[in-house]
Amino acid sequence: MPDQPGVTYATSVLFRHSVGSSCESVGSVAGLTLAEALRLPAFRRADPVVVTGEQNLARTIRWAHATEQSDVVPLLRAGDLVLTMGTGLPADDDEAGFQRFADDMAESESAGLVVELGRRWSTTLPEALVQACAANSIPLVVLTHETRFAALTQAIGEKVVDAQLDELLEAQRVHDTFTELSFGQAAPADILEAVARLTGGPVVLENAQHRPLDFLTGPDPSTSFLDNWQARSARVKIVNRTGWHEPNGWLVTRLGSADQDWGRLVVAAPTEPSQRLIAVVERAAAALALHRLHDRDRDNLTRRTHNELMSGLQNTPDSEELLNRCEIAGFPTQRRQYLGLVARPVLAARSTEPSDVLASFVRAAHGLRVPALLCEVDREVRVLLSLPRTTNADGVADRLAQRVHAGHEVVIAAGRPVGSRDGIDRSLLEARQVADAVPANSKDRIEGHPILHRLEDLHLRGLLALFGDDDRLRLYVDRELGDLRRVDSQNGGRGDLMAVLKALVDNTGSKTEAAASLHLSRAAYYDRLAKIEEVLGADLDDPDVRVSLHVALIADEMSRTKN
Repeated sequence: MPDQPGVTYATSVLFRHSVGSSCESVGSVAGLTLAEALRLPAFRRADPVVVTGEQNLARTIRWAHATEQSDVVPLLRAGDLVLTMGTGLPADDDEAGFQRFADDMAESESAGLVVELGRRWSTTLPEALVQACAANSIPLVVLTHETRFAALTQAIGEKVVDAQLDELLEAQRVHDTFTELSFGQAAPADILEAVARLTGGPVVLENAQHRPLDFLTGPDPSTSFLDNWQARSARVKIVNRTGWHEPNGWLVTRLGSADQDWGRLVVAAPTEPSQRLIAVVERAAAALALHRLHDRDRDNLTRRTHNELMSGLQNTPDSEELLNRCEIAGFPTQRRQYLGLVARPVLAARSTEPSDVLASFVRAAHGLRVPALLCEVDREVRVLLSLPRTTNADGVADRLAQRVHAGHEVVIAAGRPVGSRDGIDRSLLEARQVADAVPANSKDRIEGHPILHRLEDLHLRGLLALFGDDDRLRLYVDRELGDLRRVDSQNGGRGDLMAVLKALVDNTGSKTEAAASLHLSRAAYYDRLAKIEEVLGADLDDPDVRVSLHVALIADEMSRTKN
């Protein structure tokens, strides 16, 4: 076919190569595209040639209309393909008419225009029509052999219906999968397995602090999807409940209510996600929320029972009725040793919910097959373990704490193991005292410490923790620091002298470093030290005095942190 001046035609051979028949079958769940339609036998017999708009051959066809009208707006919906022989289109020299026709098709979001040669135009199309379609990026295709439009519309209709049916069947499959999981009160691991199976890629369940709670790789065993996860995930913000983050290639959906998310579900989506993929993650999110609700309903009674049993073992450990209830609850009490644990969110992570920490302890204890009583009191989780006397109790506690700490920013403290029920109260109390002594005002303060804190790890703080709320310790702190506090208060509440004293004891042996930590000159710092000595009537170079003041400062800090 000869080229019309100014218009470039692709030959039918080249077209067949660019959309070759070896490609995947048409009618996929994503819908029938124009490129796929042109590979159908009914079209191929007409020897189609793409004139312009090759970049938009991936447009999805909703339906096909054969018409000889130039006013197509009332006929078309988005995605409709127009078939015409051209008899109703404007005159060849009516550039404005062709431009209106192309503009109307663009406004209707038509999938494209297919023109059959032979009835009006035998070899070429008017340049005005070609240019108008090119200006609107409308795919324009000519059929170089006569064909029955009814056969074309039937072929397209069958494929469109097949694609819609496939989409409905896939939607039903997704619906049935998650309905079955929800009714079966499936665990999060089962829900994530279903997501990985339906999406064929990695999936991550993370908590509110962006720490992965569970992860499946999909068919690719590589775990690079998790590299630097917490930092990357913290930077991903989505406006709606579900959103696509293109830079990371993630489809993210929030878990929980609008004002209190408890986590997010993330699946790999390198390209813009389909409606099917969005439906999968949103149904999975609903199943996870339902599981959480079931868990809370089940656990409320269980946790109340555990609280009662733990309190009973602390107060009346020899009650026969209590011991029977413990045995029924799966907490053995004969020939056992006991260990108390306490977990508290660090102050910098107050969004960490104790109920989530408690749930992690439940999973960890179940995974390690350790009988445990667990309860939540005043935003702290208390745990009592029952272990055979031959078991290394500290080793079990370390493994338990490691599993919980991996998912939450918490301080976990342990008392000492006790060999009888009479010592249960002491072990739990010691765990609380150790937790009081840990400097947990920020995440940074606990880095470098063991995951599970024990009394022997805390040295002086551990000793002070044993005093608890003893009035004698409070009197000691007031006697050592009271005068400094009063002077600071009279000085406008700036806390200058207390801050100078703390810098001195924190930077032992270097007054220069102490001054630098307060951004003071050495002269100004020495003046304040002289003022402290005057107020206290003591020599700060005396080791006993400095130790005494250091102890008072630590005790004061622990008291304020606890309160």
